[in-house]
Amino acid sequence: MINILVLCTGNSCRSQIAHGYLEKFTDSKKVKVYSAGVETHGVNPKAVATMKEIGIDISNYTSNNITEYFDIDFDYVITVCDNALERCPFFPTKAKKFHSNFPDPAKATGTNDEIIIEFASVRDMIKTYFEDFVLENKL
Repeated sequence: MINILVLCTGNSCRSQIAHGYLEKFTDSKKVKVYSAGVETHGVNPKAVATMKEIGIDISNYTSNNITEYFDIDFDYVITVCDNALERCPFFPTKAKKFHSNFPDPAKATGTNDEIIIEFASVRDMIKTYFEDFVLENKL
């Protein structure tokens, strides 16, 4: 089994969206996906809604802290924001590490429609990154 961890600040939006895409793009018999934060902020309802729009259900996902996964031997650790990259505590792993800094849609301002558009925009950026990631790493 290949273990992948997606790490963000609060495990609320970006890491949850990435988690959903990784589960969609990989074979669950070969790959186990985890997501966590250096803090836990709860899964953002707008992240759930933006993924539901494209047919990916993340409504049962939970917001987890990185410390919950110290005993898992990860093959890949992917940080999806600079804050998580800087604040991630050291834990022993042989994992290949990857990083991409996506904008935080939870910080979007404006009308509800503008915020929804920002969530969709970030979702689409994350989709492109993780499609490429899965192909490049032959997952």
